[in-house]
Amino acid sequence: MSDNKEFIYVLRLKPAFLDRSIWTEREDKIVEEHFQYLLQLKEEGELILAGRTQTFDEKTFGIVILKVDNELEATLIMEQDPAVANQLMSSELFPYSIAVM
Repeated sequence: MSDNKEFIYVLRLKPAFLDRSIWTEREDKIVEEHFQYLLQLKEEGELILAGRTQTFDEKTFGIVILKVDNELEATLIMEQDPAVANQLMSSELFPYSIAVM
C-alpha cells in the first residue's frame, strides 16, 4: 500500500489578468506551458485531476489534485507550475482527501 498523500491547490487569475482582451502572446504561452506541465504530472502519476470553472471573472478558479509523498513535494509542484511561477495565477495548497471518485 502506498503512503502517498493527497493535496489540492486552488488557482486564481491575478486581478490584472481577469480581462482576457488585454492578454498577449505571453499569457497564452504561459497557459499552454501550464497545461503541458499538468499533462506531465499526470504521466508521472502525481496528478489525479485538474480542471477549472467555465466562468471568466473574479470567481473563476482552477484546481489541481495531487497524490505525492508529502506537503513539501506538493508545494514544490505548485510553485513550479508555470502559471504560478510566471505570476499569472495565485495559488493556495491544502491537504486533501478524496471521499468518492
